[in-house]
Amino acid sequence: MATPTRILLYGLMAEFATPEALLAAAERARAEGYRRIDAYSPFPIEGLAEAIGFRKNRLPFIVLIGGIVGCLGGFFLQYWVHVLYYPINIGGRPLNSWPMFIPITFELTILIAALAAFFGLLVLNGLPMPYHPVFNVERFELATRNRFFLCIEARDVKFDVDGTRRFIESLHPYGIYEVEN
Repeated sequence: MATPTRILLYGLMAEFATPEALLAAAERARAEGYRRIDAYSPFPIEGLAEAIGFRKNRLPFIVLIGGIVGCLGGFFLQYWVHVLYYPINIGGRPLNSWPMFIPITFELTILIAALAAFFGLLVLNGLPMPYHPVFNVERFELATRNRFFLCIEARDVKFDVDGTRRFIESLHPYGIYEVEN
């Protein structure tokens, strides 16, 4: 006996014709209490990030930690080699000559900070992401041309299929689509 398959819903998506309509809809959705929302646009829209509730990320802190690790690692690597592991007295100079260590220390600071920025950016953005459920909506291909989309995810605590659909209808979108997972 076969059981009916239940289609998991990722969320509801609304299509808008103008950036102003998308911005107004995003502000209303945020004011209504929805927190798991995302907006898609073919170009940046001033104020949209604040309207959907973007917050500061941790990337600057990750880069700072990477820079500190690179700086300390570069300095102590040279200190270990020149002072502890293989000390060579050249011209009576001190073994721990920190001005000599500056170029390598600087280069490793920049290198490790840049690598931390690259990998931190990938991790924080959830990349690589070869598939996203919004691509299941046929009209979503217009998001790169001339349409604007607002998606309210089903993971939102306030999400209710019927209630959210009524709310989206009150925004007067061009169309409403169910996004299957």
